[in-house]
Amino acid sequence: MSLERMAADRDQGIGEVVAQEAARLRRFIRRRVDDPRDAEDILQDVFYELVEANRLLMPIEHVTGWLFRVARNRITDLFRKKKPEAMDHASLEDLLPDPTAGPEALLQHQRLVDELTRAIAELPKAQRDVFVAHELDGRSFKDLAAETGASVNTLLARKRYAVLRLRARLQRAHDELNKG
Repeated sequence: MSLERMAADRDQGIGEVVAQEAARLRRFIRRRVDDPRDAEDILQDVFYELVEANRLLMPIEHVTGWLFRVARNRITDLFRKKKPEAMDHASLEDLLPDPTAGPEALLQHQRLVDELTRAIAELPKAQRDVFVAHELDGRSFKDLAAETGASVNTLLARKRYAVLRLRARLQRAHDELNKG
């Protein structure tokens, strides 16, 4: 059998696997990923990895199990990648009244901004430094890790603790303002 024929047979085999497993794999991913675009991206990544494994002649004994394992890994990667960006940033802003909604809202907004400024100043130094550098200065965790020598995961944890403290403090201040 010629090399070209063997390659064609492998390509046909991949086409059959894709046709056979695409719907089931898509459902598996969609049950775990809310955004349909992310789910479709993951599905495409999984099939791309299958094509690459085939191209590199990697032996895959149980293709279906392999596909689902790769899908789980890509889903985990997605959550890891999105978690720092989605880390409750909006919930801090949601507690601030719209300053354009009138004089009372402007006053409340200013009081909460003042409270937030005090709360940031009172954070432990390591948490404050990461929060300010990432949220206010727009620096990446990768750059901060290179500069400080701390791992990205350590920096993510510090920022998470800072966000949790700030959100709790801002929520208490918000509740007090709305009480009176």
